[in-house]
Amino acid sequence: MRSPFDLSFRLKIPLWGSLLIVVTTLAISTSMMVQAYNDVRSDLVSSASSLGGTLAQTLFPAMLHDDVWQATEIIRASLHGGRESNVLRPELVFVLDREQKVFISSQPQTLPLLADIRQRGEEYRRLVDWIATDAGLETRSLELAKFHRIYVATPIVDTGAYLGTLVTVHSKEALLARFYSVAWRGLGIGLVVLAILLPINWFWGRRTAVPMVQLTNSIVDMAQGRASHLLPQNYTHRDELGRLFEAYELMVEFLQDRARLEQGMIRAERLAAIGRLSAGIAHEINNPLGGMLVALNNFRRRNGQDERALATVSMIERGLHQIHEIVNAMLVEAKGKARDFAPQDVEDIHQLLAAETRKCQVTLQIDSNIERPVPLRATLVRQILMNLTLNAIQASDRSGEVRCTIHIAGDQLLLHTENGGKTIPPEVVDHLFEPFVGNRESGHGLGLWIVYQIVTQQKGQISAESRGGVTQFTVNLPLGDPA
Repeated sequence: MRSPFDLSFRLKIPLWGSLLIVVTTLAISTSMMVQAYNDVRSDLVSSASSLGGTLAQTLFPAMLHDDVWQATEIIRASLHGGRESNVLRPELVFVLDREQKVFISSQPQTLPLLADIRQRGEEYRRLVDWIATDAGLETRSLELAKFHRIYVATPIVDTGAYLGTLVTVHSKEALLARFYSVAWRGLGIGLVVLAILLPINWFWGRRTAVPMVQLTNSIVDMAQGRASHLLPQNYTHRDELGRLFEAYELMVEFLQDRARLEQGMIRAERLAAIGRLSAGIAHEINNPLGGMLVALNNFRRRNGQDERALATVSMIERGLHQIHEIVNAMLVEAKGKARDFAPQDVEDIHQLLAAETRKCQVTLQIDSNIERPVPLRATLVRQILMNLTLNAIQASDRSGEVRCTIHIAGDQLLLHTENGGKTIPPEVVDHLFEPFVGNRESGHGLGLWIVYQIVTQQKGQISAESRGGVTQFTVNLPLGDPA
């Protein structure tokens, strides 16, 4: 069985809060009920003491002259005066003389005159023993545990002469009836308090606990490598829990940035390794390839009369030249000094791509804020723009639009291309800048590889994104020659 301490905070906080409210309400109600009972009993004893003191002074002359009839009239008058309520009015009044015998009683059938009260049972015997052992000049009250009566004893004494004891007997049932009426009112108030506080406690408990549970689940997902942002409306307060949500969001951003950085580093290392391998292979291929082209040229000069041989040589030569172009594309190097990139280069690119845009039935829009030459090698920037824009034109839908942005932003040159068309799958986007990887059936897939090589050699950055039928490439190149 699950321990209550192992429950979710969604249940634990409201339940413990409700338990605390119920226990507190019960404790306060019990305390108030005990106080109410003591107050009712205190009122009864106070009223009985007042009545006993008055009767004791009135009965002293009658007992002094042994006038039983006068004493009887005095007691009857006190019981039928009509002042006290039924709770405060005694059910029995009797007077014991100095020998603890009945001198007068309001109920002669129950306690006849001169009767030895000790013979009337354990209750009266204990009463007489209490009066005898604790005799004094003050009014006292006695409540026996096994019996349902409260006794108030008042000594009948004047100028030091003790004649007897006046005893008023009150029923506990009448006392409890008054107490119950007060207790029921108190219980009703307690239920009203519970009806108000318990829903409020449940509402605020869940309002606090549910965000904590969501935060806990998110942290568990984060530990398993599935970090995600929480909704802003989960918790909007600025207390400690709100600060915990803020700390979680900062941690998610940090982990996501670190993951992107790690992926970028892995990608850069992979591309660098591929570049080194490709360059090495290209150099190894170029040497025998150059020899083969020279041999074919010599063969053409020496055997120029055989048309069939010349046709075969031409076909082989075209194939070798294609291989040579591909190998040279893998040997991108940005060394040597060239002129700076200028506004005229933008116009040249627009004109050079005009034929391709007409062929593909695509509209090309170039937005540039280049007004003067910028310290970047024109040849390399032109090649980047040509490759990216040409790819965008060829990948765009018929009657589509290709946008190219060339802006200077601070100390960087921003190159951005955007085109519609088929969305590139994410698994292809991750490998776009690798050689012989492309999203089109035609082409050798080296254009983006060349662009990546130039950008990295210029200490720049390049990124690709394809969503909802829109593909974007963004290049940032720092102005000036790289160190």
